[in-house]
Amino acid sequence: MIRVLVADDHHLVRTSIVHLLNAEKDINVVGEAADGEEAIAQTRRLNPDVVVMDIRMPGIGGLEATRKIRRLTSDIRILVLTAFIEEAFAQRLLEAGAHGFISKGSQHDEMVKAIRAVFAGQRFVSPEIAQRLVLSRIDHEENPFDQLSQRELQVAMMIVNAQRVADIADRMFLSPKTVNTYRYRIFEKLGVNSDVALTHLGLRHGLVEGFKED
Repeated sequence: MIRVLVADDHHLVRTSIVHLLNAEKDINVVGEAADGEEAIAQTRRLNPDVVVMDIRMPGIGGLEATRKIRRLTSDIRILVLTAFIEEAFAQRLLEAGAHGFISKGSQHDEMVKAIRAVFAGQRFVSPEIAQRLVLSRIDHEENPFDQLSQRELQVAMMIVNAQRVADIADRMFLSPKTVNTYRYRIFEKLGVNSDVALTHLGLRHGLVEGFKED
């Protein structure tokens, strides 16, 4: 039996995934999480075999949650659930310890196949994600977010997903002053001068779930 934890901030999406997975004879959903912090806490408590991880959630998000879960134990497999991902960001997730990528537009049987594959120690990338990664490499558009450190990228993702400095500070256990230091460092590196400009840049490069500007 494959023990699965489902982490997604959209209740309807999460409950639908749980319902479909529990219909499989060899899969048992042992828990749910609505954000990165809860995913880490539930992983500690439940010790699942596979975590299906939405990459863009409130709080620390899927990237940092993946990194922290993999620090807990190398036995847990992380399957990233996303609507859009760029090559550079996919690489960061692999470095953080992700084992595969599944598109939110995938069919039920493909998700089941992906869970079984990563549980068996294999890598899995859904065809839709693989195609986008290949096209991203062909287009070779430089992603300015590549120059950010892991912590700067984490702060940037929280800003473009409309989280306030006070909330970011609380979730990252930092002072608001430290968060603002990261914020202005990000502005300088990316050549922007406001949260609005950063958000537009984030939209263009897929840091906001479900959106990508042409």
